[in-house]
Amino acid sequence: MLNPLGTVPRTGIPAQLAAQMTMDEQYEWHRSYLKRHRVSRRNFLRGSAAAAIAAGLGSAFGGRGVAYADDAPLTVGGRRVGYGTDAASQLRFSAQLSRNPSATKVFLDHGPTPALGGTLEAEVRNLVTHLPRTDGGVLSAEQFYVHAPVDGLPGRLPHFYRWRTADGYTTDVLSANTAMPSSRAALLPFRFTMMGDQGVDDTPTLPTGMPSGAYRNKYGDGDAPGSRNAENIQRQIVASNPEFHILAGDICYADTSHGGGPDWFVPNGKADTDDIDAYNPFVWDTYLQAIESSAGHVPWMFATGNHDMEAVYGNHGYGGLMARMDFPDNGPAGCPSVYSFTYGNVAVLSLDANEVSWQVRANLGYSGGAQNNWVESTLAAYRSDPNIDFIVCFFHECAYATGIGGASDGGVRGAWADLFDRHQVDLVLQGHNHNFERTDPMRGGRPTKAAPDNSIVYPDTDGTVYYVVGGGGAAHGTFAAGDTYRGNEKPDTFVPESTLWGSDGKEGKEAAAWSRVRFSRYSFIRVDVRPGVFSSEMDVVAVDEHGREFDKVTYRRLVSR
Repeated sequence: MLNPLGTVPRTGIPAQLAAQMTMDEQYEWHRSYLKRHRVSRRNFLRGSAAAAIAAGLGSAFGGRGVAYADDAPLTVGGRRVGYGTDAASQLRFSAQLSRNPSATKVFLDHGPTPALGGTLEAEVRNLVTHLPRTDGGVLSAEQFYVHAPVDGLPGRLPHFYRWRTADGYTTDVLSANTAMPSSRAALLPFRFTMMGDQGVDDTPTLPTGMPSGAYRNKYGDGDAPGSRNAENIQRQIVASNPEFHILAGDICYADTSHGGGPDWFVPNGKADTDDIDAYNPFVWDTYLQAIESSAGHVPWMFATGNHDMEAVYGNHGYGGLMARMDFPDNGPAGCPSVYSFTYGNVAVLSLDANEVSWQVRANLGYSGGAQNNWVESTLAAYRSDPNIDFIVCFFHECAYATGIGGASDGGVRGAWADLFDRHQVDLVLQGHNHNFERTDPMRGGRPTKAAPDNSIVYPDTDGTVYYVVGGGGAAHGTFAAGDTYRGNEKPDTFVPESTLWGSDGKEGKEAAAWSRVRFSRYSFIRVDVRPGVFSSEMDVVAVDEHGREFDKVTYRRLVSR
């Protein structure tokens, strides 16, 4: 079985077929379905279903719950910033439009001060979604996103911007910083944050008629009714004031399969089977509004998870992401979410674990080995660069984890763990399991030493530490071996039996001597980097949704000369 129920978005393909189809095969099924079911332009749902979560967005999108028609004012919301290929000189600005702009142009005004001074005409990307309906028809939607690249900027300085439409609408002015250059003489302390598996706390307003709770994050065991866990984590990220943020996949969950919620686009509001059209593209608008409080002025950099493979779009299910987002283009061809960037003395690699996962196999091997070759050459280049001290890799499915339901993936481990050892990768940041877990430092699949809370790790000799930070807001998971963290430590953290997904897509079992910290609720990590002349340090602090710290490790490296 390539896709067990609940591992990738359900998009109207009969379940017994979808379970055995690659992402490209699912996309071809949709194309064939559309040839047999004519789509009328009059039946399109247009505009934005975004809930105005961030302050000041009520006027931009007409308030909570309003979706504009084609003749309504054209507005801009859901603003976000990312890095280009050279993070120290390139920023990528994106946003969503409230409706089809037609002939109306959209501009990014920008400059080194709030007075701005420069103007770029934005690229408008029209994303069309067609979904089978359970009544035999097709649900059709289109969304509009704007993108503007700005290059040639000085490093680690603010750049100001606003969005403007030709018919008079303007946003307020925000600013975002480029990355710190990697020149040793320019290095100063900095902070970044990370988590995965975020989702949304609000029900999208399109299609109309959905009850409260549809498509929003579900509750984990012990969550109070009305809990807003994604919003709580978002608030803590804003309070941390990072220079950039990275997210390890399963971004918004535009499908109900991640939490067992009601299935929609069913005429009578009830569904008796699982093989229904349960994907809702307007969840993305709700999500982009929700993260704007940080992403509007802090670069957010994304990897892709299994719930980000959306079969209604081409390019291995990533066509929707490519319309909504901008990724640096220095990765292997055909792998949009595989890229790298540097910030000061830290190199960051975003990898696509969907291509090597043995648990979720819909995109297994799609690059034909290009990604693995790129990973090897890129790691070698960064490790030989005297300006780079720390290497951080982030992706979704896990090489090492013990959470129930996800745990370790033998395909991920087999593809990359040896490369991480060989090139002395410092941190591996994963998602997929909806909890927090940290290993001891590892080489050759075994821990080299115990690293309890407040330890110091020397990665060049001690090895690589693997983190799972999948508690970004989606319903939290659990551990068969129980939690162990600051103030709640177990005397023995050994896990006698954990899951390891095999090449046959089935669950094997292994003992895990490497699991050091386990925290089953919502959390993120805050990483404080202190570049030095003789040695550099990096504190990785685990923080829960209420701002309480529950684990810390300091990583120390001698500076290469």
